[in-house]
Amino acid sequence: MGHDVAMSAHLDAHEYATPMGDHATGPLVGLRILDLTHALAGPFAGMYLADLGADVIKVEPPGGEMVRFIGPFTRDDDAKLYGSRYASRNRNKRAIELDLRDPDDREVFLQLVETADGLLENHRAGVLDRLGIGWEVCRERNPKLVYAAIRGFGDERTGASPYVDWPAFDPIAQAMGGVVSATGTDHEHIMRCGPSIGDTVPGLMAALGMVSAIHHATQTGIGQFLDVAMVDAMISISLETLTQWSYIGRPQAPSGNSVDGNVPFDIYRTADGHCAIAAPTAPQFTMLCDLIGRPDLATDERTAHMKQRVKNRELVDDAISAWALTRTNTEILELLGGKVPVGPVYSPEDWVHDPHVAAREMLVSVEHGHHRPTLQPNCPIRFTETPAGVYRRPATLDEHGAELRAELAARRPVQGASLSVSPDEHDDECARQGP
Repeated sequence: MGHDVAMSAHLDAHEYATPMGDHATGPLVGLRILDLTHALAGPFAGMYLADLGADVIKVEPPGGEMVRFIGPFTRDDDAKLYGSRYASRNRNKRAIELDLRDPDDREVFLQLVETADGLLENHRAGVLDRLGIGWEVCRERNPKLVYAAIRGFGDERTGASPYVDWPAFDPIAQAMGGVVSATGTDHEHIMRCGPSIGDTVPGLMAALGMVSAIHHATQTGIGQFLDVAMVDAMISISLETLTQWSYIGRPQAPSGNSVDGNVPFDIYRTADGHCAIAAPTAPQFTMLCDLIGRPDLATDERTAHMKQRVKNRELVDDAISAWALTRTNTEILELLGGKVPVGPVYSPEDWVHDPHVAAREMLVSVEHGHHRPTLQPNCPIRFTETPAGVYRRPATLDEHGAELRAELAARRPVQGASLSVSPDEHDDECARQGP
């Protein structure tokens, strides 16, 4: 593929993607979640609950949340109502703009609390308490409410950390949670994981906690507070390095693309890219040796068994590397596919034309109205009866404000409350918060 074609492939990639649905269809249809989050961790949690069918209401401060207007933007986007970062984690939500320092807007918010099953927030500990809408206040308005908080170091309600007041972002969570120390080429060249798992994994855990607590509230009528500390979430997924250290006194070491204790289990350069090849079992290794024309490796005493292969890793990896360099990814897949675990190293451009991605409808074409369609990953959780997915583009600021106020008015008219939205600046304290 030529450079110019490669650089412009994203412009029409939506033509190969699955179109959006037209309404919520997931198993959480009927639930309402208030999303007072910003940045990544909280919005990601809310997005998945929305994908699964919940009516997620994004509550934003005057001027919008901290990443709404951060780019990049498409070249044809003159309106710039939201950038790619906001779009990537705020689909399927309705949006309302409220100044929570204003008594009238705060009352509108608390009326929304009365209608909700759950509430998500990821401000630093105490911020919403000082605004008069913390857990204890919300519980008074709705005893069945599940209130979920995502913070860097948790909340004192579930365990008071000495770092409770520290802000945190993805690199801090990955670093303190053990991910960075086990990632990279060696101890001198450690790295954070590329995707922001310090945010997204806590988000998923908060979403799981939310539906679990809502189930409990449905059974008992009692809501509760829950929180996920980003650092705790990273410690929990670093289970292998912890248990290895606990068993033998040696934590998992950074090993590049290989995996300690398994050979072959690596990323190999090919004639036109890179490919992952793994053959940890004896039958798989024997099959791989036959297919690459090196049956001797399966019987050589230096490589016949895993323990010996680990000691003589270079011998095995050099043989596979030499073979892979002479073949394209397509040729390697045709030979090894279905016989030995194999997979090419993909970028988004490759997903567009991969038959697995197409069959699983993992790319969705999102219509925006004010610029060309773009791609979003579909919800990976599949159901036979209540399919989840993308049905609503990211909302513009306060897009559903009038609609939501009308719903509240129909339920219980607000006595003497102004329905106007304050034009004040974003709450300074909230704006400073890490997720």
